[in-house]
Amino acid sequence: MISALLLAMMLAAGNPAQEVRAVLDAQVAGWNRGDLPAYLAGYRHSPDLTFFSGGNVVKGFAAIEARYQKRYGDSAATMGQLRFEDIEVQVLGSDAAFARGRFRLEMKDSSPTGLFTLLLRKSKGKWEIVHDHTSSGN
Repeated sequence: MISALLLAMMLAAGNPAQEVRAVLDAQVAGWNRGDLPAYLAGYRHSPDLTFFSGGNVVKGFAAIEARYQKRYGDSAATMGQLRFEDIEVQVLGSDAAFARGRFRLEMKDSSPTGLFTLLLRKSKGKWEIVHDHTSSGN
């Protein structure tokens, strides 16, 4: 049986904006299962990956993975439930796009929300986040 996520990704093939959106949808699905590796699969596993948030710069996939692990853990109980809203995808070329939107996270003791801008590059047929700038609104 084909999962709904796999079906959505297959239908998005060939439309760059939909392909980028499928990456974000896969991240949300992974997060909401408490599957941190599935969420992080949307990021390029590279030392050149950058993450800007709260006045801090984190560089490299390993450092970003450690940041998420420390901050959110790796279970549905600690990670909470994530939603992306108001997503806009702008395709910049055959191998570049950016996406922006709002995140809402419902956790046990808090409900952070904020804005994000992502730069994605396509390599070997796969869209990957190469830069993430996220600002929290609370």
